[in-house]
Amino acid sequence: MSSTFAAVGSSVDLRGLRVLVVGMARSGVAAAELAVRRGALVTCTDLRPDAPVVAGSEPVYGAHRRDDFLGADLIVVSPGVPARQPDLAAAIAAGVEVVGELAFAASMLTAPILAVSGTNGKSTTTHLLGQLCERAGLRTFTGGNLGQPLSTAVDEDLDVCVVEVSSYQLELPGGQGGLAGARPNRIRAFRPHAAAILNLTPDHLDRHGTMDSYGAHKCRLFAKMGPGDYAIVPCDDARLIRLAALLPGRRLWLGGSPGVTVLPDRLVLDAVQDPGEVSLEGFDLPGAHNRQNLACAVLLAVCGGMFRRDLHVAGLEGLPHRMERVAVRRGVTWIDDSKATNVEAALAAVRDTGPATWVLLGGRGKEGAAYEALAEPLRRVRGIVCFGEAGPLIADVLEASGLSPRTVATLDDAVAFLAAEAGEGETVLLSPACASFDAFTDFEHRGRHFRDQVRGLPT
Repeated sequence: MSSTFAAVGSSVDLRGLRVLVVGMARSGVAAAELAVRRGALVTCTDLRPDAPVVAGSEPVYGAHRRDDFLGADLIVVSPGVPARQPDLAAAIAAGVEVVGELAFAASMLTAPILAVSGTNGKSTTTHLLGQLCERAGLRTFTGGNLGQPLSTAVDEDLDVCVVEVSSYQLELPGGQGGLAGARPNRIRAFRPHAAAILNLTPDHLDRHGTMDSYGAHKCRLFAKMGPGDYAIVPCDDARLIRLAALLPGRRLWLGGSPGVTVLPDRLVLDAVQDPGEVSLEGFDLPGAHNRQNLACAVLLAVCGGMFRRDLHVAGLEGLPHRMERVAVRRGVTWIDDSKATNVEAALAAVRDTGPATWVLLGGRGKEGAAYEALAEPLRRVRGIVCFGEAGPLIADVLEASGLSPRTVATLDDAVAFLAAEAGEGETVLLSPACASFDAFTDFEHRGRHFRDQVRGLPT
């Protein structure tokens, strides 16, 4: 394959440094393992007494020790730990270099980074982009917020890193290269060669506070770009356009020129390397939102140096729990879109459904959720079932708009009701518009449970 992908240099010496890793979920474990391999003196801390132990590190579990924070040369923070955590705040005030796992790993990579963020669709877009790169013959890491932490890519022989990025991963000043404090910074800025923000809708406001703050965190993707890097945003999102306006990077547009536009049967690339059309023939993922996700993936690939002749879109696979057909039972098709944890994600699914569809809504509602936005597209569906903690509230909102939803207590009750009510040729769509935490550990747990319940129905 012919490409203009360019490697980047990397030299971070951790030998003998006191590195504290805070938060021992997947990202923290991967960062600690990397720091140990690089010769650091690693301490791991987590409030959970049973957090995973990394060989070669000192575990401090069940409580934090302030001295570990103040005495560190470098602190690496998992995305689940907020910057306002008191020990972190004290370390930052004392001038300790504090970085997120994303920047920590990126500082030791030699392969260029293509990054994807946004409220909805970022996992699917990342997955599609990773597949495009692999099909073109590139040695590709696909991960970040999706799947494997970026720290696991550092010692691999790679051509490109395709990275999903959450707002949490960009929260700390160190997420953009370290706090400029009294001690020298060793971790360079997180700088993708090309990065896109797909969209911005209300989510994570309990952590970020306002939509502008949430959007500003997303836009940190572009903060350290150079003139040869690409910063991609939707052409119709006024807030993202405003927040990104003063940041560097060559601006390209999703849905505009220069950038990529989506037509029913093709994508059109304009004012980029190798401009022209990419056929959508053989691309089978359902819904207009998935064509938009693919458009972003294609644009990022071309920004990274790939040519249209290398882009093979036919047969690209989607991810579980995203408009996934899980079974047909007695002529009824059951669809798992458990990943739709907010209203905008559910809207994308509902708008692409037919009139013979039952829609399941519910779970734990998110702050600022505007369920009334669902009313208009729901007018044409076969029926609505609301369940879980937010079920009664969603039903009240929809009833105020003239709809007649059915309310049940749990997702299991919803499945049982529709197993009896839905008829041959109809579809049942789980697209909850809510988080899962009222009854499940995450959306994947909810989706697996839904799948198991459905597959247990009579055929």
